Amino acid sequence: MPVAARTTAGKMGRWMAVSLVVGNMIGSGIFLLPAALAPLGWNSALGWVLTIAGGLCLAATFAWLARAMPVAGGPYAYSAAAFGPLTAFLVTWSYWISLWIGNAAIAVAGVSYLGAFVPGLAAMQGGDALAAVVMIWALTLLNLRGARSAGGFQLVTTLIKIVPLVLVLALAGMALGSGEASLPPLPGLGEAGGLQAGLVTAAATLTLWALLGLESATVPADSIADPERNVPFATLVGTAITGLLYLVTCSAIILLMPVEVVANSAAPFADFVARFWAPGPALAIAGFAAISCIGALNGWILVQAELPWAMARDGTFPRWFAATNSAGVPARALVVSSALMTVVMLLNFQSSAAEIFGFLLLIATCTSLFMYLVCMAAALVLRFNGSLASRRWLPPVAALAVLYSAWTIYGAGGEAVAWGLVLLALGLPAFYLFAALARGAADPR
Repeated sequence: MPVAARTTAGKMGRWMAVSLVVGNMIGSGIFLLPAALAPLGWNSALGWVLTIAGGLCLAATFAWLARAMPVAGGPYAYSAAAFGPLTAFLVTWSYWISLWIGNAAIAVAGVSYLGAFVPGLAAMQGGDALAAVVMIWALTLLNLRGARSAGGFQLVTTLIKIVPLVLVLALAGMALGSGEASLPPLPGLGEAGGLQAGLVTAAATLTLWALLGLESATVPADSIADPERNVPFATLVGTAITGLLYLVTCSAIILLMPVEVVANSAAPFADFVARFWAPGPALAIAGFAAISCIGALNGWILVQAELPWAMARDGTFPRWFAATNSAGVPARALVVSSALMTVVMLLNFQSSAAEIFGFLLLIATCTSLFMYLVCMAAALVLRFNGSLASRRWLPPVAALAVLYSAWTIYGAGGEAVAWGLVLLALGLPAFYLFAALARGAADPR
């Protein structure tokens, strides 16, 4: 099986790894999230605080695991070490499926924002679908050139996509400083229209989806230079940066503008910039949103190829996926993952399949939450069986991460969880089929 060594020269550096985490977490959703959170007022800010605290517990535990096991496949390696190959396969199988389903949604969103610059795209029959396919395969080709090429592109797009977030922060600061705007008073606890535990929980459930991807640097650990140090750094710093940007920018838009304006806005960031700076920024915001989607898609394409490659090297996925090209890229896993993503994306452009597509996306997100729960539990198992050394504070943080993961699964809703479990169960026949194929390949008769 051809395997190319991943030399340090071809790997991502520390800040490329940070940009992978930040870029994968900041996709298209941030540009619409304020509208969904607007009716919750100050409750949304507290929901962000709760979500960020939970996200940092997850990130700290992933960093702990990555420091001890700086290997490709991240979540697969952690769950395999604690619970064995079957559990690891089921979790990683469903997580891998969630990635190419979710990536298809990112491609669709990216094309919708690009439509602002090419008005005839949507009018042309199949134009949106063609543009999305071109986007997917252009980024796939970029990733085939090597991790450093993909990482450089990720760093540039991440720096660009945070521009509107920083702009909102700057405008909010100037508006507050000049007296042009003021924060509404913090309402009392439990009073009508005030702070309520139920509303904070609702806000935390909505904001949770914005932090999915904090584990991004742990998956391609073999493609990151000095992974023992850089993967934990990227995971913690990337999560903290993204969480802070989300908290400040979303809260500024929600609290400094009339609730009804934000709640009914199709472009909250554009409306905020128009209100406190100048009219007519919608096209610029659409451009930033398109770049945000393209950058996130690039990062997730890199991540999704590493999972089948790691499983193939461990013998729980067909060995055919273990091959790499001359740049050390798992080319077969990359091309197959992008092909599956293309098929799922094309379903979204059939009006009859749109509702099914949205439902599958919800299920796929839920499978990511299952992966978090298993990895957090794996950290505790490995710590208490002596396989994982740690500082005194890490086991309590991991325990909190387990509780937070369980709470997020509960918050996803019964139907999504039930179908997520079905997706996990479908991995059982795949596991035994692949094992049988592996035995057959090993038998010369």
